[in-house]
Amino acid sequence: MTTSGELIEEGVNNNGVKTEGGAKTTANPAMARRAALAGGVGTVIEYYDFSVYGFLALTLAPLFFPEQDPATATLSALAVFASSYLVRPVGGWFFGILGDRRGRRFALVSTVLLMSAACLVMGLLPTHANIGIAATVAIVIVRLVQGFAAGGEVGGAATYIAELAPPGRRGFFGSSTAMGATFGFAVAAAVVGAVRLGLSAEQMQSWGWRIPFLVSVIFAAVALWGRLRLEDSPQFKELEERLDGPAVEKRPLATVIRNHPLSVLRVFGMSVALNGTVYIGLTYFGIFLQRKGHLSPTAIAWIAAAGIAIATVTFPLPGLLSDRFDRKPVLIVGYVALALLAWPAFSILSTTSSVLLAIAVYVVYMFFNGFVQVPTYALAAELFPTNVRYTGIALGYNLGTITAGGTAPLIAELLVQRTGQDTSPAGWVILVAVVGLISVATVGRTASKSLPQH
Repeated sequence: MTTSGELIEEGVNNNGVKTEGGAKTTANPAMARRAALAGGVGTVIEYYDFSVYGFLALTLAPLFFPEQDPATATLSALAVFASSYLVRPVGGWFFGILGDRRGRRFALVSTVLLMSAACLVMGLLPTHANIGIAATVAIVIVRLVQGFAAGGEVGGAATYIAELAPPGRRGFFGSSTAMGATFGFAVAAAVVGAVRLGLSAEQMQSWGWRIPFLVSVIFAAVALWGRLRLEDSPQFKELEERLDGPAVEKRPLATVIRNHPLSVLRVFGMSVALNGTVYIGLTYFGIFLQRKGHLSPTAIAWIAAAGIAIATVTFPLPGLLSDRFDRKPVLIVGYVALALLAWPAFSILSTTSSVLLAIAVYVVYMFFNGFVQVPTYALAAELFPTNVRYTGIALGYNLGTITAGGTAPLIAELLVQRTGQDTSPAGWVILVAVVGLISVATVGRTASKSLPQH
């Protein structure tokens, strides 16, 4: 029998935990499936809470920025959307330390609780008509809290699922993180669409906008139920045992910056490409369609819900492909495809009044975005050792999110307003795709290797 301080050669120990090169990994597919399900469902809820604001941005603009003309009010609402990303690195730092010191489960439960509480408060906020400028300040503060919570979500989910996934299946199991994050936007769009369908425009503007925020309480209960049933990964437990204490890494942020700067930069670049492209599809397509006025806001909400949901179902495919052919080739396909699709996508959306054609644009664009999202999460986990994995992913990913995620809809809208060209946001998509290509240019094979331990 092996003691807790010993490293075990490849085989299976008495606890049924497979070991690879001295590192414990799960040999229990059922445990990995539970982790993927709970992690994915929790991420759905987190990103539902986070994205509802984006689908209601044009409704909220006159309620919280009433003294501005419509175009400026829209930009102000999108600026508030972007502001929530400013604190994501701080949230990533905080929850990364929490996850690397107290465990992955503890941090993941904490992010869901904080995000859901902030979403509930958002639904209860008084508007500018009730309390004046204080309402504008309040909505910014709540969005900052949501950004803080979101900063710890993806890094935690990607870390936890990668550590529990069977060898050679991290891409497939890790696709649940991308599916959860993306499907959260589809659920938000569907809920907003359902509320719009049952209410008049006046009712929606008066009080109906609160409903999508308030129903998050129900979703949060489901997410908490799933995450409270999780256990920490065998890798983290083994590290905890070997260091004889709960404080596994006392200064994970300093350690990851000092010892793994190139990995942080690579994750940063991949995050710029991922977020800079995905938020165009998840958030800006809907805003763009509303501004063009060829389709009703209710129809647009359902178009977004259907298109995003259909594409999300395909996300296990790039996960399987990245396990088979490695992460880099799949990422390259995704970057190139999105760069080529951006101009025709905006060209079609600027003129179409067809619901089916608009859904098709969403499906194709988001299908190839899966080729970017899914391998990114798996590769990010493979670039850092266990003791700083959560912190490393959260740091690089959230710095990239600040740079290109929350700002993507704002930059796209500015490009359209300044150039007068509906297709001008395509230039942004191409730019961030090039950043992604540069970031993975020198990455070697990782899919077939064990996760680094030290």
